[in-house]
Amino acid sequence: MNHIEATITKIEQYDSVSAVFFSALGLELSMVSLELNPALKVGVDVKLGVKATNISLSKKIHDDISISNQLEGVVQTIDNGTILSSVKVQIKDIFLESIINRKSVIKLDLKDGDKIVALIKASDLAIVEIL
Repeated sequence: MNHIEATITKIEQYDSVSAVFFSALGLELSMVSLELNPALKVGVDVKLGVKATNISLSKKIHDDISISNQLEGVVQTIDNGTILSSVKVQIKDIFLESIINRKSVIKLDLKDGDKIVALIKASDLAIVEIL
């Protein structure tokens, strides 16, 4: 599980659905939740979590895609297996691991040092701890 320390900047609620917005090292992130802990308020520091298998990679930012969390970074290492690859990406002072199909690494022609965009759906981001 990848972790990102962040601060809640905004919460929008409608019925039982909440959209929560965060700031982490100057990056803006968002999450959608069906159940929200009442202790969560604007200004509260949290630890966010996202599974490595829920982080997709692209070589560019997309304006015409529904994925709201698009984080620019640099490939640090690639560990290729037979079917899957582990790609470690540095985004500012945050390090994330993405596990993707090895064919995708080849298709994207990924190499250490490449600029990359980590794509995380708002429904794949979760608050794992209130700090």
